[in-house]
Amino acid sequence: MRKALRWLLALVVLIGTAAGTAGAATAAEPKAVDIKDRLLSVPGMSLVEEKPYPGYRFFVLNYTQPVDHRHPSKGTFQQRITVLHKDVNRPTVFYTGGYNVSTNPSRREPTQIVDGNQVSMEYRYFTPSRPQPADWSKLDIWQAASDQHRIFTALKPVYSKNWISTGGSKGGMTATYYERFYPRDMDGVVAYVAPNDVVNKEDSAYDRFFATVGTEECRDRLNGVQREALVRRAPLEKRYAAYAADNGYTFDTIGSLDRAYEAVVLDYVWGFWQYSTLKDCADIPADAVNATDDAIWESVDTISGFSAYTDQGLATYTPYYYQAGTQLGAPTIHFPHIEKKYIRYGYQPPRNFVPRDIPMSFQPWAMRDVDTWVRHNASHMLFVYGENDPWGAERFRLGHGARDSYVLTAPGMNHGANVAGLVPEQKALATARILDWAGVASATVQENPSAARPLAAFDARLDKRDLRHESTLRP
Repeated sequence: MRKALRWLLALVVLIGTAAGTAGAATAAEPKAVDIKDRLLSVPGMSLVEEKPYPGYRFFVLNYTQPVDHRHPSKGTFQQRITVLHKDVNRPTVFYTGGYNVSTNPSRREPTQIVDGNQVSMEYRYFTPSRPQPADWSKLDIWQAASDQHRIFTALKPVYSKNWISTGGSKGGMTATYYERFYPRDMDGVVAYVAPNDVVNKEDSAYDRFFATVGTEECRDRLNGVQREALVRRAPLEKRYAAYAADNGYTFDTIGSLDRAYEAVVLDYVWGFWQYSTLKDCADIPADAVNATDDAIWESVDTISGFSAYTDQGLATYTPYYYQAGTQLGAPTIHFPHIEKKYIRYGYQPPRNFVPRDIPMSFQPWAMRDVDTWVRHNASHMLFVYGENDPWGAERFRLGHGARDSYVLTAPGMNHGANVAGLVPEQKALATARILDWAGVASATVQENPSAARPLAAFDARLDKRDLRHESTLRP
């Protein structure tokens, strides 16, 4: 009886001790910190707003950046970023389009593929991410890459898994420049439809592209409308003047309505192939010479946009045109189907699209440096182009020294080319490499890349991509 009592008392003490230990352990566990609080604990980070989206948290934020990363003490500005938060244990995609950032939830293709988080950055000097007053000499590819590096460094403790940078068009260029200057930050790069204008004065690749793209019938239709819009310059410019007056448009930056009109018309063929596909040729007037003025006007306005080279149309894109005229370069093409007497200005330089009080000087070495680096140092980089996209006429290429990197072309696609549009074998390869770089490739995918699939289901709202900028001759 005494033995039984001693055993019972020992058992009670043991249970009490175990319970006390468990209680102490529970009390010692740190309380989970909300992701918003974690983001806002980053020095220089402030909340603009949070927007709901099923399965995610979406934040619009401002982040304090130095105007000049070489001299951080000489002023700061607020750079707008967004965070589409999935889970801190998922990989993160770092996206920029190279222009303004959308403040509505959206997901880029690599984010869907890896089922991850997405940090999106507004490019410096696009409103509202512009220093005041603006020192335009601090708008260059190194300063912008340093913006990304600083954001990544700030957020890596929050999102500690693998990171992949991405962007389309100017955003694809931006992702490439970021990799060139900070090659240790990202685990992979997916650059879509990224132009690579290595020698600004040599643009014959574009002329060769327009001589063969699509079908002869389609090229003839487009060339006919473009030529006819210049032949009928007088009556259509009269209509343009009325259109400008009705909408309050002015032409101080480009210099005149006449210059703006020709710029819009000369963008027409380029704009068609940038945003349309071969089947859309059916919408182009087949007999331009006998088409009505209304038909010519509507076709040009639909594709090129008569507001593009007004002061109001140009203002949003001043930072792009500034960069095109200082580092990126800009294409110049010829128009063999139009008699010289109808062309007064030709493709105008970026200088004509930037207010004259902003000084500009071109740096021909900037793109040569990036091109050389990519050819010989690319690692974990994927470039995707569209077969019928004029911006792909001058593209990035790989040389000796590139490792686990690829340049792939989506057949028949335009400036919206993506991994999903590649031929099946290349699509599987690209998807498998993205999953692997992100650290989420399954053993099955590692052994058999043809089994690679996006990890997240397509979301029509979240994955919708709006290709069109307000003007055609911009990447």
